[in-house]
This record gives sequence, C-alpha cells and structure tokens, in this order.
Amino acid sequence: MDILDKILETLKENGAMKAGEIAEKLNVDKKDIDKAIKKLKTDEKIESPKRCYYSAK
Repeated sequence: MDILDKILETLKENGAMKAGEIAEKLNVDKKDIDKAIKKLKTDEKIESPKRCYYSAK
C-alpha cells in the first residue's frame, strides 16, 4: 500500500484532518503528506471542507 492509499484510508476512517495530523497518525514526514495531498486533490480523490482540513470524497 503506497502513501496515497494510506492517506485515503486514514481520512475515510477519521473524517476531516489536517496534514500534520495525518503525518502524525501515519508516522510520515509532513512534507511527504503535503506532496501526496496535492496529488490526491488534483486527482479529485479528496476535498477540503474547510481551510487546512482534508477529507476523502
């Protein structure tokens, strides 16, 4: 399972989260989470219900 899948799974289980919270939960560097979030947003797999929070579609 790659980082994108792990982020999606985490968001589905926990609801809206900040990038830092995702990084902490997955024990991954926040920079890597930020890059992955950018890709997931481009692919329209996640959305931002409010500023700095992300959730799975």
